[in-house]
Amino acid sequence: MTNDRRVLVHPDKGALAGSVAARFMTKLLDLLDAQETVHVVLTGGSMGGAVLSSVRDSPAHASIDWSRVHFWWGDERWVPEGHEERNDRQSREALLDSLGLDAGNIHPFPASDSGLTLDAAADAYTAELARYGSDGLPYPVFDIVFLGVGPDGHIASLFPHRSGIQVVDRPVIAVRDSPKPPAERLSLTRPVINAAQRVWMVLAGSDKASALGLALAGASRDEVPVAGIKGRRRTVFFVDRDAAAEVPEALIARDY
Repeated sequence: MTNDRRVLVHPDKGALAGSVAARFMTKLLDLLDAQETVHVVLTGGSMGGAVLSSVRDSPAHASIDWSRVHFWWGDERWVPEGHEERNDRQSREALLDSLGLDAGNIHPFPASDSGLTLDAAADAYTAELARYGSDGLPYPVFDIVFLGVGPDGHIASLFPHRSGIQVVDRPVIAVRDSPKPPAERLSLTRPVINAAQRVWMVLAGSDKASALGLALAGASRDEVPVAGIKGRRRTVFFVDRDAAAEVPEALIARDY
């Protein structure tokens, strides 16, 4: 089974969102033709929402049996349910609410008003992942993991110079020292992400160029967490021209 990293460059954010949305729907159709259920991890941020909105607005999304797709998240802010800063609210508004899915297909992290402590919430999401464990792992082998990448190279809520990126003995961590507010969060860990068949990172803007360049140049994952991420089958960086400014020409793929 091969594994490679590819960088696909798009002219602007709009073209980027539309292209990723189209590839996502095509891949879902392929996967659903070969297996009963598909598990997808979603991300927040402006591009994460833009991709889902593009899926919603495409007539092609009607050809997908969404009832066989399960949605998860890579991380979540420790704020109340329905809060405007929650990644799951953004995803619901952009796409999920329009799909008519059963509640069992959507797996949000617990919220701060759930009655759980932050540590108990991490345990609860760990238990939810274990319900769908596969390949002998206590979590699903995700078919596609979407990730955003911060200007500092963080992914999910795994930040540079923090211990989260080093955790390998549990699937979910409680984050209390996020340098990006809010300080308290929940996050999947690196082993869960790297067990995925495909990791798709969507980046736009010149402020992401340095992190992407460093990751592809082999930076330490502790310094640039995205450098430590690689899916089982494929890892793709979907970027706009601004984010690709520091990517060597030889690493830019001409096609998927």
